[in-house]
Amino acid sequence: MTTTKETHDLTAQALGELTIRDIQEGLQSGRYSAEALTKAAIAQMKAVNGTYNAVIFENEAALETAKDIDRRLAAGEELGSLAGVPIVVKDPMDMKGFPSTAGWRLLHAASGGVDLMPERDSPVVARMRAADAVILGKTNVPILSWTGTHANDSWAGPTINPAIEDRAPGGSSAGTAAAVATHMAVVGLAEETGGSIQNPASAQGLVGIKPTIGLVPNAGVVPLSGNRDVVGPIARSVEDAALCLDALAGFTTEDPKTLASVGKIPASYADGLTKDGLKGKRLGLYGPGWRPDQLSDEAAELYARAKSELQAAGAILVEDPFAGTDFASLRQVTPGTPFFDGRGLESIAYDMTMYLRRLGPDAALKTWDEFVAATASEDPFEKGAILGYLYELEDFRKAIKSPETPPALPEFTKLKAAYLALLDEVFARHDLDGLAYPQMLQELPGLHSGEAILETTVGELNIAGIPGVTVPAGYYASGAPFELIFLGKQWSEALLIQCAYAYEQTTKHRKSAL
Repeated sequence: MTTTKETHDLTAQALGELTIRDIQEGLQSGRYSAEALTKAAIAQMKAVNGTYNAVIFENEAALETAKDIDRRLAAGEELGSLAGVPIVVKDPMDMKGFPSTAGWRLLHAASGGVDLMPERDSPVVARMRAADAVILGKTNVPILSWTGTHANDSWAGPTINPAIEDRAPGGSSAGTAAAVATHMAVVGLAEETGGSIQNPASAQGLVGIKPTIGLVPNAGVVPLSGNRDVVGPIARSVEDAALCLDALAGFTTEDPKTLASVGKIPASYADGLTKDGLKGKRLGLYGPGWRPDQLSDEAAELYARAKSELQAAGAILVEDPFAGTDFASLRQVTPGTPFFDGRGLESIAYDMTMYLRRLGPDAALKTWDEFVAATASEDPFEKGAILGYLYELEDFRKAIKSPETPPALPEFTKLKAAYLALLDEVFARHDLDGLAYPQMLQELPGLHSGEAILETTVGELNIAGIPGVTVPAGYYASGAPFELIFLGKQWSEALLIQCAYAYEQTTKHRKSAL
């Protein structure tokens, strides 16, 4: 049996090889204790976080949580599905005892702003606690999670990409991905509005699951869009991401749209995973019918190899299934944004009003007007500012006039319906199970280049509200990761996870960042 000291002395590499299944089995066998695993994770965080700037708030209660798990295990009590698993939480997710700063100095008292202190956990954090995960801390993001490329403007400073340090780490869940990639945590909670799960996962050679809108609650998370925001896991393996999704998914009255998930969730997203999961699956391929944007030469070469690997694993590939449809014409890059379709964010004033209300009666800011006044010195909505592009959207101009009134968003709902109808039509015509695309058009931009990550699915994926799973698929000559993203119709997470798992297990492309 491994002693507590030996477990505490786990190397960084050994920590990086631990999976949720390993921890579950190790706790039951006595090979590991939750306390020793947590000490090892904390030691790793203290050793490398100064370099990568992933965790911005450390949870001093983590060790006590771990000790309590060990006590309950010794007493024969039932433990949660993630018992003893070290995890991290994205900063904008409310966690009692910690401010939700959204990466902005004006929402961080120590940086001269005000602290938004929640009176209770967000549902996703509460579900992690209920699963007995050990939360190590909260992770870095750019201001208001506005960019899918980096965290450079955070009050805490930039997050560095462990996979290739001079390149963008992907945003806005940059810190969550970096904590997982550097072996501080086994899994981390991320959140996507416009690429913020898939981009950092792909940028750092990790697995990310962006769920169907309505599968996981986003109440208690500083919003960009109540219509697009969704929480999901980032992990080093498909199975770990699936097991984390099990704990996150499901209905809560705090987020009524999750009622749509009832009857759509399997017993476990990790059930039945096999290397044969791609056999007979009909997968559509990236092409101009989806988007006219072309892959770089090297991305095209890596994608060609990935297609061969998919076929070798038994998949049936369908070239550009959206050819001949109007699908590509639906996407519009919003003026004033880098490569981003911002439709669906028009309700941000109302969404923020509802978020502030949930903080409780002692919150530093309680209304939209108070939020605007507190952040007036760096107004993110003025022309030329990070969210100034929203004034290009007619529904936003209407909604901002009455932040307490739920906006109708007719243009967004019409667009969403058009996307879903075309997805249904194309999937039926070609008898598709899913889509398998390169997640980016080309390799990562430089960390401070000012260039955006050029993804292939943000906008279409987020506005339609469909799921996507990223998985490592190789590396550019520079060392930057190359990844596939598996996409499907609403509620098809289980099928996409099966495909991603089979690809992962038959190719084994991922390399440790450390």
